Amino acid sequence: MVTAIVLAAGQGSRFRAEAGADQDKLLADCVGHDGVTRPVIEQVLVNLPDRLVARWLVTSPDRTEVIRLAEAYGCQVLLLQSAGMGESIAAAVAASGTADGWLVVLGDMPFIRPSSIERVIEGLESINVLAHAGQYGHPVAFARSFGPALMALSGDRGAKPLFAYAVVREVQVDDPGVLWDVDIPRQLRYEDASGGTTVGDCSDLALR
Repeated sequence: MVTAIVLAAGQGSRFRAEAGADQDKLLADCVGHDGVTRPVIEQVLVNLPDRLVARWLVTSPDRTEVIRLAEAYGCQVLLLQSAGMGESIAAAVAASGTADGWLVVLGDMPFIRPSSIERVIEGLESINVLAHAGQYGHPVAFARSFGPALMALSGDRGAKPLFAYAVVREVQVDDPGVLWDVDIPRQLRYEDASGGTTVGDCSDLALR
């Protein structure tokens, strides 16, 4: 069974700089693919396929509403004053115990289609990474053999260096949401290609 790890411990300083110091981007409202308005982190959790029954969310102890939403969507919560993405991944993999693999999901990417998530966890033998428009995106899936390397991560350095030591399978999807993270308030508004416009800064995120 693949375990989903949702990273939600970052402070979102760029968002706070524009929206206000007391504004948590994970709790900012946005409209999901189903037309329903929810907080960013809830949209992320809604998009997780039902087959991902093993779920961990990493966040800081002061985010009580994020913790409440995580538990409502079946996540076990790991409380961590994280020094960065690497530390969060390492702690969550260690806490999750035995798994067939791990799916690393960013808590500020609310527009990924569930079908893309389904595809990236299929046939997981090494590292599967979603790709769109020539760029790597999220989430990224790691097979069980990468457990020790993931637990060895530290600080703010993510898991992208592991790509150099693995057979990486690119999973091409027609889904701009795999590149779309909410760093600033204007990125809360999203329309895919079918809507005729794209608002936001789609950049190469892949585990930084």
